[in-house]
Amino acid sequence: MVQKVAVIGAGISGLTSIKACLDEGLEPTCFESSHDIGGLWRFKDKPEPGRANIYRSVIINSSKEIMAFSDFPPPAELPNNMHHSEVLQYLRLYGQAFKLMQHIHFQTTVVSVRQRLDFDATGQWEVETEKREGQRETIVFDAVIVCTGHFTKPHLPLTDFPGIESFEGRYFHSWDYRNAEGLHGKRVVVIGIGNSGGDIAVDISRVAEKVYLSARSGAWVVGRVGEGGLPGDLIGTSRMHTVLENLFPSWISTRVEKKLNKAFDHKLYGLKPNHGFYTQMPVVNDDLPARIISGRVQVKPNVKEFCGSSVVFVDGSIIDKVDVVVFSTGYNYSFPFLPSTLQAKSGYRLRLYKHVFPPALSQPTLAVVGFIRGFGAVNPLAEMQARWATRVFKGLTTLPSEENMIKEIEKDTITMHKRFACSERNPLQVDYIPYLDSLAELVGVRPNIPWLLLKDPRLALQIFLGPCTPYQYRLTGPGQWAGARQAILTQWERVVQPFRTRVIPEPETRPSSTRSIIVTFSGHRCQMHNGMNTETQYLGNSDAYRDV
Repeated sequence: MVQKVAVIGAGISGLTSIKACLDEGLEPTCFESSHDIGGLWRFKDKPEPGRANIYRSVIINSSKEIMAFSDFPPPAELPNNMHHSEVLQYLRLYGQAFKLMQHIHFQTTVVSVRQRLDFDATGQWEVETEKREGQRETIVFDAVIVCTGHFTKPHLPLTDFPGIESFEGRYFHSWDYRNAEGLHGKRVVVIGIGNSGGDIAVDISRVAEKVYLSARSGAWVVGRVGEGGLPGDLIGTSRMHTVLENLFPSWISTRVEKKLNKAFDHKLYGLKPNHGFYTQMPVVNDDLPARIISGRVQVKPNVKEFCGSSVVFVDGSIIDKVDVVVFSTGYNYSFPFLPSTLQAKSGYRLRLYKHVFPPALSQPTLAVVGFIRGFGAVNPLAEMQARWATRVFKGLTTLPSEENMIKEIEKDTITMHKRFACSERNPLQVDYIPYLDSLAELVGVRPNIPWLLLKDPRLALQIFLGPCTPYQYRLTGPGQWAGARQAILTQWERVVQPFRTRVIPEPETRPSSTRSIIVTFSGHRCQMHNGMNTETQYLGNSDAYRDV
């Protein structure tokens, strides 16, 4: 029987996995190689090899209600799109609220995870760890959850860029970027137009002489700020929208693209990609169009070669006297502590059933959590994976046979490659709400909207027509949270709260039955009244009105 669980990594996925273990009565032990929680969201002044790194200006792409843990709404006063320091603050609050910190062993690196000789009978693992001082220890666990992410191994394809070895300037991967210090007045080329490439180009452009953003295939660019100034990811992310997208995929994609082009013409700006909007993750950047229109960032095609201090592009154009090149070329995923047999691939992705379980294990006691991408925040995806994994560990939910899991993985891979632009750097992508619902069904927490329409129509309409926030998955079933309904019905209040730093008073109004208004234009008086006896006052030669 599974009881002791090793959790590898104390980032977002690791923290929610610890909590999922505790919710199911399991005993988690988390191993974190650094000295603190947060993973990707813990800013480091100096890059730490083998760990995810972010730059100082990073703002989270997902708004706080979308990226929330399902039973822990973010404080109302936190901004909707948080700075990385505020994301870390939220994670600390989460860890403290559920007493997760006491289960974490810091500065402890997992060196290897091996099946025990009696694995077929026990499902147990030998987890070898190494302390910062070098001491090694091997501990036996009943199950393992891997939460190390996939932004730890920079991909630097120098062989794709002839002449880079003789480039006279400086070059580095975006993993090394912290801020624009030292780039004042420089000519900088940023290669790659993912989220990091767009952010870094904008950041550097505030101090550089000029920034050239090299985009091989272009990208759709969306803003964090949506209609009416509300968070953009709260609009068009409802269950109803998902239904329409499944029924009319081309029509919905075309509508979204037209809307984005109304904000700024992607073709005019040199950003228009060859793929449809839903085929690949968009670039989230509110500032990039403004930096392009002001000439601070210039979009260029792919780099052909380097010649001394010059950069030659595939269209024949040349930029001379380039000082710095930033390779924003993505990451390779790696799990060096796992046996190679557990790292088999299906297409570009790991061969994992529902992106969580290796199908070849005779005992389903190892899960990968958080190695996932979709049109939404990672937090809810990782949390649902952890909730499902821990119930599988306990035997409360069973997996299909190995043969059936492999068939489903292969079918899913074919479908995914048809729908999305997958690659070595973007190995997988899922349909956000359908994927969440599929796991929620297995856990027993998928919201039953028809039943809710009869019992609680107000809540049902909010769930179907409003943004798909994670609290929906705490309304019923295992892990049910009594505050879920209220969290859903008050989510817009938490969205609005951070804006209330200068409240604009509503204009005073009085019942029309007691009002007589004089409007004067160019000395001519017009009185509007309700037939009651009222006094009026002439306001002179001013365009004004006054209640008397």
